Amino acid sequence: MKKMELLAPAGNMEKLKLAFLYGADAAYLGGTSFSLRAFSDNFSPDELKEAIDYAHIQGKKIYVTVNIFPSDRDFEELPDYLRYLEKIHTDAVLIADPGIFRLCREVAPALPVHISTQANTTNWSAVKFWQDCGAERVVLAREVPLSDVREISAKTDVDLEGFVHGAMCISYSGRCLLSNYFTKERDSNHGECVQCCRFKYNLVEEKRPGEYFPVMEDERGTYIFNSKDLCLLPYLPELYRAGFASLKVEGRMKSLHYVATVIKVYREAMNSYEADPEHFTVRPQWTEELEKISHRPYTTGFYFGKPTADDQVYGKSSNTQTYDFIGFIKSYDEKTKTVCIEQRNHFKVGEEVEFLLPRLPLVKTVVTALADAEGNELDAARHPRQLVYMKTDAALEAGGMMRRKL
Repeated sequence: MKKMELLAPAGNMEKLKLAFLYGADAAYLGGTSFSLRAFSDNFSPDELKEAIDYAHIQGKKIYVTVNIFPSDRDFEELPDYLRYLEKIHTDAVLIADPGIFRLCREVAPALPVHISTQANTTNWSAVKFWQDCGAERVVLAREVPLSDVREISAKTDVDLEGFVHGAMCISYSGRCLLSNYFTKERDSNHGECVQCCRFKYNLVEEKRPGEYFPVMEDERGTYIFNSKDLCLLPYLPELYRAGFASLKVEGRMKSLHYVATVIKVYREAMNSYEADPEHFTVRPQWTEELEKISHRPYTTGFYFGKPTADDQVYGKSSNTQTYDFIGFIKSYDEKTKTVCIEQRNHFKVGEEVEFLLPRLPLVKTVVTALADAEGNELDAARHPRQLVYMKTDAALEAGGMMRRKL
């Protein structure tokens, strides 16, 4: 069986290292310019090189997003940026605009190009076009059904990448107009979207100004653009058979807990399927883990037919969250059974907590005692990023995520 790549989001260096620790084969990230996630931390030129060097030492890959829809002024700095990405051995750039593609082939011919989902590639002929242009991979639009993926795979000879988990957008593969209209100075197609598709809306009739009519779906009103989140974990066999080369997790602006949890779940599931496809089943603990992260209810998106009213969230626009990320394991001493935890949210002695670990099974325990670096007893970890120490009989490991049920 051909091994499939698991591709993780990386909004900063900490998330990048965590994604690799929890099992990602590759990560996609953006520089401080030309990327469609302007409000993510993103990577400076020096940080891009650091990230790529780190990934290559781990045997992993880095794909850099250059997927804005550019204006003429953007082309002043783009040539040097593309040359730099080539120089530091970027594994590929994600491009949506034909003008940037042409420029990249001209100034950085050795730099592999992947076609971003923002290019709205929805059919085999368009994929063949990009293949003939020299693209090594095409990220299909989220709107492509699985039946079409199979046909595209059969008629083309280029890697296909598809989203498997994360937030969905009302606009066609994320090419948003609403954010531009409402905010003027915040261009969603340059990475500054304010997610106004999640707002609650009313109608105003032209001849009755000041009278607002709710867009009713039921007695609670409606969030007409508020899609459920994508989750294709139960359908891994269909994704493998469809011909994908890479499965992509959305979320460069999501939390450490989100990245670690989703990547661990899909890594274990993909390993399980590749080891024994005939007997693959979705383990209950995988589903439970995906319910613990901040998310909206799950949907299969467009993969098995066009979404209906059941694929929208009508009660609220915010996410559901059942667990709180409260600490990050910096180190664990097996001899003394002492774990060093960096506080990420207030927690105290007596609380029941869980540890999600990169390679080991989930650990549930109670915080029986805490101490600072000097050995002084603490009743709580109160200060942001405070280092605290606790004894535990459970086997833990560095990089683990400490959380509690809300």
